[in-house]
Amino acid sequence: MAAEETPRGSQTGSRTAPKVGYLGPEGTFSEEALLSSATPDSVEPIPRATIYDTVMALRQGETEWAIVPIENSLDGSISVTLDLLADEAPGVQIVGEALLTIRHSLIASQLVELIDINTVLSHPQVPGQCMRFLRNELPHAQILPASSTAQAVREVVANSGQGLAALGTRLAADIYGGTVIRDGVQDRDDNETRFVWLAQAQRAAVTAPPLRSVGEQRGWKTSLVFWGAGADSPGWLVRCLNEFARRDINLTRIESRPRRERLGHYMFFVDLQGSLPAEQTVREAVADVREICEEVRVLGSYPAA
Repeated sequence: MAAEETPRGSQTGSRTAPKVGYLGPEGTFSEEALLSSATPDSVEPIPRATIYDTVMALRQGETEWAIVPIENSLDGSISVTLDLLADEAPGVQIVGEALLTIRHSLIASQLVELIDINTVLSHPQVPGQCMRFLRNELPHAQILPASSTAQAVREVVANSGQGLAALGTRLAADIYGGTVIRDGVQDRDDNETRFVWLAQAQRAAVTAPPLRSVGEQRGWKTSLVFWGAGADSPGWLVRCLNEFARRDINLTRIESRPRRERLGHYMFFVDLQGSLPAEQTVREAVADVREICEEVRVLGSYPAA
């Protein structure tokens, strides 16, 4: 089934269930994150071909929510997600997050020796999470990208007998009839990916996503992106970050991304502990950072996983 096709069906068995977009096709880690973080029998999963398509379907009202990966503990941030939130998807906000333990499997169309595998397909983020296995066990194999881990498994099963294998999920192997050649090929067993739930701002203001966890139990996070003409000045970034430090607001993530203008121009992503609507110190810090920056965008304030 193509990523744009009708999914297996609503988790409620009803077409009135709210639709949640995810990176498809069926059998991806994104689908696992969706099903493991949503309240049981509460949503209709809607697969899309790319992260971009997933977010655009949300913007266009085709889905009520979306879930997309934003960072991996081994391979770092998902740049396409950050760029979409900062630039190409105005009005989309983070409304929740989920953590998924990632376990990669080497999958082929049938039982095959490693020496007979000459090409490995997977999502571009995955090989970096399995580098030891690929270097030690498959140094002769070419690594090629696929739009998702599940799509890689589909292609491998559809083209049997051609020395192909995929790095993907056991769920995808079960769905598409693949054979698991080696399980647990990730570099570390504590490999995790952080996913974020997204909604249009008007929905985020009135309706919470159907998440299992509750913000009062685990605290809250606020995510920002900011940039400014003063970024070329000595100490500019320190001044921005000091607005949080002097109020004892803990930053759980900070990183830079090119603004895709001139070389040397960056935007800065920050995750902090605290709720923008509920905590005065957070509101004051963000207000003071606005005085320093050309642009400050609140990407969301949401229950932490």
